[in-house]
Amino acid sequence: MIKKRTPVAAIMSRDLITADVNSSLRHVNTLLKEHNIRHLPVVSGKKLVGIISKTDILRLSFGDMFEGQKDADEAVFDMLKLEQVMVSRPIVVAEDQSIKEVAEKFTQVDFHAMPVVSGEELTGMVSTTDLIKYLLEQYN
Repeated sequence: MIKKRTPVAAIMSRDLITADVNSSLRHVNTLLKEHNIRHLPVVSGKKLVGIISKTDILRLSFGDMFEGQKDADEAVFDMLKLEQVMVSRPIVVAEDQSIKEVAEKFTQVDFHAMPVVSGEELTGMVSTTDLIKYLLEQYN
């Protein structure tokens, strides 16, 4: 039986990799690759100020299209600041919102992860994968 009021805090990831708002895009790209993550919250202190995704970075890069394009990618990364590329004021969920409310929110947007906050402070991330895992547990 699914508990209707279970808060998103019960399923969110708490062990987060974040980028400081002053980080370089080169550093952000390294974090995404090294930790094999697709969404990176951007913080100033503990305050959430944005989010950047692997897709945002790929839009800037030549990727694997041409051999030897790594230098061109890094030149682009050096020309831009994280604040110019990240999504400022991302859609967030409060940690006491129900999993049902979060699932409804995901049906209205075109992305697969949202920062979880308490006030303006980042406390976690929730993804569509977290939701699916939760639903699968209900069948056991």
